[in-house]
Amino acid sequence: MKKAIVTICALIVLSATAPAQTRKRTTKPKQSTATTKSADAEAATTAAVRQEGATRIANQIKNLTTFLYLLGGVARGIETLDAAPKTGAPSPTAEKNKAQLRQSFSDFRVGLDALEVYFRSTPQLQNYYTKLVGSASGAADAESQAAAGQFNQAGRTLIGVVGRLTDVLVDALKRQR
Repeated sequence: MKKAIVTICALIVLSATAPAQTRKRTTKPKQSTATTKSADAEAATTAAVRQEGATRIANQIKNLTTFLYLLGGVARGIETLDAAPKTGAPSPTAEKNKAQLRQSFSDFRVGLDALEVYFRSTPQLQNYYTKLVGSASGAADAESQAAAGQFNQAGRTLIGVVGRLTDVLVDALKRQR
């Protein structure tokens, strides 16, 4: 009988403690440092790529504005020589200057093509590509105008390209904040 009483008491004690033992403890899992580190590394990579893209655009703007500044005087000189009465063979210097100008317009088109390809093929810069697209075609229009001897109009076309590049650069700076 004593065994039965001890068994019943043991069952009562065990059944009373059983709910307390089944209580679940909740703890917040700590964020993995590997996840945090990979997110930080990705953010740093994105920032570096954006900085590289902004630097490339800034370099194009610098080169174009310097060229446009110099183009004004050179184009005016070429127009003066072209308007002068023809007294024989064309001036070799004037023809050489025209050829160099045409080559410069071509070089800018090639550089802007490469810039557009870089932005289109770099995932972190594809958002900016939509504003950049058309810069190379603007440079191609300027190249065509220069080939036709319309250097002033070609310069004006390049001013529009500089404006487009500046818009992309401003957009990139806004998004970095």
